[in-house]
Amino acid sequence: MKGRSIILAGGSGGLGAAVAEGIAARGGVPVIGFHRNRERAERLAAKLKERHGIHAPLVAGDVLDESVRKKLIASARDAGELYGLVPLLGDAARIPIETATESDLLNSMRVNFAGPVLLARDLVVAIGDGDASVVFISTMQGVGVFPGSTTYAAPKAALVHTAKILAKQWKARVNVVAPGVNNAGMAEASVKSGKYDAFLEKKIVPRFGKPEDVARAILFFLEPDNYVTGQVLTVDGGLSLKM
Repeated sequence: MKGRSIILAGGSGGLGAAVAEGIAARGGVPVIGFHRNRERAERLAAKLKERHGIHAPLVAGDVLDESVRKKLIASARDAGELYGLVPLLGDAARIPIETATESDLLNSMRVNFAGPVLLARDLVVAIGDGDASVVFISTMQGVGVFPGSTTYAAPKAALVHTAKILAKQWKARVNVVAPGVNNAGMAEASVKSGKYDAFLEKKIVPRFGKPEDVARAILFFLEPDNYVTGQVLTVDGGLSLKM
């Protein structure tokens, strides 16, 4: 991975930081995209510089904006060999289908599906015939059936099917990681509130996931010359198998 640049759109949070750390430790260059929280992104970039001597470019903005996608790709090209993408974008969309509006459904689709797919398309076009790896982030709700999850899970399930289509259509490797209940990202507040404690009490899972658990799976798919494409790796401690 040394000298290769990998775009982490929405990559300044807990999972993004773990992935960025893994990339930098391998000599790669993470390009950190963020929407609003510049201070958090700057802290991550400073940590990567101190620990690994890697300068991680920062790019602000919404990837649904074409100019932001172009800036991410240009920054990645300037930082190293343009190579990979992990869109860590998401909207929890915790709105029951019984009360969801058209706007709720479309917004979830825009953030959870359209943004990642458009950025992946633009990156692969920019790379051309070169070696490339795209890792979409779905959710256990996108591969398992969880009541009440339609607004969030449907776009994430669409990512899974799209990855298989694109893996067949493109030379680039396209894979998916589907996290479960983790102490990071959108699930972190729910874990802290005790919402998922029953999973531990009933021994459905041995523990809650950590960012490093998911990052390990992502980094596997990012390895150059990987012989895997069009696959989904669910990282949820077996939760989706038992629900």
